[in-house]
Amino acid sequence: MVEECKKITMGQPDDFSVFMTAVIDKASFDNLKGAIEKAKKDPECTILTGGKCDDSVGYFVEPTIIKVSSPHHSLIKEELFGPVLTVYTYPADKWEETLEHLVDKGSQYALTGAIFANDREAVVSGTRVLRHAAGNFYINDKCTGAVVGQQPFGGMRASGTNDKAGSVFNLLRWVSPRTIKEVLLPVTTWDYPHMKPEQEEMEREMLGFQKGVEFGI
Repeated sequence: MVEECKKITMGQPDDFSVFMTAVIDKASFDNLKGAIEKAKKDPECTILTGGKCDDSVGYFVEPTIIKVSSPHHSLIKEELFGPVLTVYTYPADKWEETLEHLVDKGSQYALTGAIFANDREAVVSGTRVLRHAAGNFYINDKCTGAVVGQQPFGGMRASGTNDKAGSVFNLLRWVSPRTIKEVLLPVTTWDYPHMKPEQEEMEREMLGFQKGVEFGI
């Protein structure tokens, strides 16, 4: 992962040979730089790659991977919105425990999530345990790139109401359903068929029989 991260090229957005450009503004730059500088001084953090920031021409933050020794570290729980990835290595024999106690309950946010696994049982259990942990959930795929206009985009918990943008489901939140019924054959009585006198029932049955004979039924 570290080697792949080092291959990410940075530059101007009009240069299609680069993969990533600057962050959006100074506020974002300062926030990301502050988090990285804090991590460099934190004994629970290890900068595996990246960590450089440059605002001389644009607000560029180098793709950075930070490994933490505690699953409850603030970098695990907080949103940074930038090229900073925080990783925690969990015990291989504690998959579901990690999902339930660290991933599902580890943050107040629940916008997007992804799991990567070759074991189908791990995929199924991960999808089940993390049912409320992400409004957009990906299996063996990157957790970005929602198709606006074709799928709901939103989260749960502190991340929103799950379908707040991106599809027809959001439109339904802004309308009031109305049911309209039109009868083309006017109603001539208010009672039920079983309340009719026996004579009328017999006449109807006879009429139905005659029509059946006419049509050869």
